[in-house]
Amino acid sequence: MKFILSKEKLLEGLQQVQSVVSTRTTLPILSNVLLQARDGHVTLTTTDLDVGVRGTIEAQIEEEGATTLPARRLFSIIRELPSGEIKFESDGKNVASITSGHSFFKVLGLPEDEFPPLPKFENAKTYALQQSALKDALKKTSFAISTDETRYVLNGVLCSLRDNKLVLVATDGRRLAMVDLDLPMDAEQETSVIVPAKAINELSRLLRDEGEVTMRLGANQVAFELNGTLLISKLIEGNYPNYKQVIPSETKERISLERETFLNAVKRVALLTSEKSNSVKLMFTKDNVDIAANSPEIGEARESVPIKYGGREFSIAFNPEFLMAPLRALSNDEVFLELIDEMSPGVVKVNAPFLYVLMPMRISY
Repeated sequence: MKFILSKEKLLEGLQQVQSVVSTRTTLPILSNVLLQARDGHVTLTTTDLDVGVRGTIEAQIEEEGATTLPARRLFSIIRELPSGEIKFESDGKNVASITSGHSFFKVLGLPEDEFPPLPKFENAKTYALQQSALKDALKKTSFAISTDETRYVLNGVLCSLRDNKLVLVATDGRRLAMVDLDLPMDAEQETSVIVPAKAINELSRLLRDEGEVTMRLGANQVAFELNGTLLISKLIEGNYPNYKQVIPSETKERISLERETFLNAVKRVALLTSEKSNSVKLMFTKDNVDIAANSPEIGEARESVPIKYGGREFSIAFNPEFLMAPLRALSNDEVFLELIDEMSPGVVKVNAPFLYVLMPMRISY
C-alpha cells in the first residue's frame, strides 16, 4: 500500500476516529486504526466493539492495500510532523514507513484481517434529521445521563420515535432533561431505543451546524452517517423507566428568570457549598429571589436577584450543579421555573420544546 496526502487531511481524519480507541484493552487490534487505500481515498476505521467510527479522506493512491497501526501513536507522530506532504507506505508484513520532509518513521502494525468488521445495516429503519437540530437537542439532554453503572439503562439517551416526533430523554433519577424534534415517519418506523453515552459523546463531537445526518436502526445497533463519517454503536438493551410519571402535571408558581443573571448568581453562591452541604436555597418574596448557601465548616453566601413575582413567600433548595446544568446548555435569554411547593420537583422550561425536571433537597437552614 502506498499513498501521498497532506498532513492536515490525515490529522483531521485521525482526529475524527481516534477518540473511540480504548486505552485499556486486552486485544491489541482494538488499539489500532484500520487504513484502507483505494479509489483515490483512504478510509480510517476504529472500534472498541461497542462503538465504531469510519471516516474517509482524499489521497493520491499509488498502490491499493490495507493495514492497521496503533491509532494514538500514529496520531502523535502525524501531529508532530512539519506541515506539508506525507508519503505513506506499508509492506506485506504490516510495517509502515512514514516520510515527511527530513522526518522518517517506521511503525509496526497488525494484519487487516484481524480487525473486527463493522456491522452492516440491511433492512434498517432510516431517518433523516438536520445536524443543527440534533446537536442542540443532545446538548440540552446529554448532561443528565446517569454515570451509575448499576442502572445501566440510564447510561444513555432514550430516543423515542413516535407520532412524527423524536423525543430525547436523559435522567439519572434525580433530574430529567427532555427535548422533542419534529420528524416525519411511517407507522412501521415507530420505535424506542437507548443510545449509550459514549456514542452520544462521539455523535455530539461530529455534528455540525449545517447539513443532514442519517440515522439507521438495526436490531440492536444504530448508525449515524454525517459529513463523510459513519458512527456505529450497540444499543443499550432493557426497558427505560416511564419518564412521563416524574413530570409534574400541575404548577402553582411560574417564575420568569433572566437566564444568565440567575446562572451567574447561583454560580457565585455555590462557591460556599461543600460535599456535606451541597445545596442552594431559593427564597421567593415579592419581586425578589434570595439565593443562599450555608456550610457550617466553610461559611455562608447570599445574593438577591430582582424578578417579577407576586406569589406566596416560600423556599426550595436544589443541588447547585443540577440547577446550573440546563441554564448552561440553553441559549434562551428567558427561562421559566415552575414550582408547586417546597417538596415537589421543580421544572425548568423555555419557549421551545424543552423540559427539565429537578428533585428538591431537604435543608435545615
